[in-house]
Amino acid sequence: MQSSQILGITVASDFSVTDHVQELTTKSAQTLYALRVLRAHGLSDAVLQVYRSVVVARLLYAAIAWHGFCKATDRQRINSLFTRAKRCGYCAPDIPTFEEL
Repeated sequence: MQSSQILGITVASDFSVTDHVQELTTKSAQTLYALRVLRAHGLSDAVLQVYRSVVVARLLYAAIAWHGFCKATDRQRINSLFTRAKRCGYCAPDIPTFEEL
């Protein structure tokens, strides 16, 4: 299946954005891991709020354009990142879901 990168968003020939969501969730999981390592080495919890400014911004970039092409499994993958970040304390517990953002 052919795919194109348009303004940083990977769109397949069938207008699926599953590859894009896969890339986003992989990068975001890597960032979560890096934050966990930094916390283990003494980084304060106040600085860990970088999650919202980096990861959430990455997930929401042009989301209005590609959200309609997401499958339910894609949305679940993104929401599971928010759940994991809440559980680890990297973001506020009242952060809305991907659909609400």
